[in-house]
Amino acid sequence: QVQLVESGGGLVQPGGSLRLSCAGSGRTASGRTFSNYAMGWFRQAPGKEREFAAAISASGFSTYYADSVKGRFTISRDNTKNTGYLQMNSLKPEDTAVYYCAQDPLPESWPRGTYRYWGQGTQVTVSS
Repeated sequence: QVQLVESGGGLVQPGGSLRLSCAGSGRTASGRTFSNYAMGWFRQAPGKEREFAAAISASGFSTYYADSVKGRFTISRDNTKNTGYLQMNSLKPEDTAVYYCAQDPLPESWPRGTYRYWGQGTQVTVSS
């Protein structure tokens, strides 16, 4: 019912920047669409568990960041375009991971926990 598609990943040198996009479409059984749901970004590095990176409320008013990305990454959304973004600056090799966007968090797990809908991920590689 809800589809999320990430884009914008690629290869970048340390200290560089990338902007990831998450395009949403469809609606849930309750009739809600992209603009009705909070969303988050997660990442999974090689050999590691998936970890929380950032989250934003449906309105865009509230944002949350993992300590590892705070001050370097900025989460945003444009509900008129049904798209969420993750601006990544000052990238480090340890930021190398597959990045996933997600929507509809369980209320008790917001903002870092379980989300219902997930994209397929986009690869970000930070290397010289």
